[in-house]
Amino acid sequence: MGKFIIKKKKNEFVFNLTARNGDVIGTSKTYRSVKSAENGIESVIFNRNSQIEDQTIEEFETLSNPKWELYKDKKGEFRFRLKAMNGDVMFTSEKGYASRTSAKNGIETVRKNCEPSEIVEPKA
Repeated sequence: MGKFIIKKKKNEFVFNLTARNGDVIGTSKTYRSVKSAENGIESVIFNRNSQIEDQTIEEFETLSNPKWELYKDKKGEFRFRLKAMNGDVMFTSEKGYASRTSAKNGIETVRKNCEPSEIVEPKA
């Protein structure tokens, strides 16, 4: 079981998804309120089984949103992000991976740790 932890950063909120061992798997975009962050968590849970668009291969097939995007960052590491129906990035990998397979396993880890999951809200 994973855990979504909502954190306050200045006047905004983000959430992290952590695995059972406490490692952060990924993080969200910023939100203006705790309620908006909670809605973001629900969206990640709802869209977790979306298809994967592998942008690391030549002539990849462009999929419609919602979708996972697997891509290489500026350092050449593999990363993933989850895009909402409107195309906004709602969730990204916490770290870069050395291989495509490891990044895909990261997506599977998100899927497995989303539900059932605990939501921890920031302390007032």
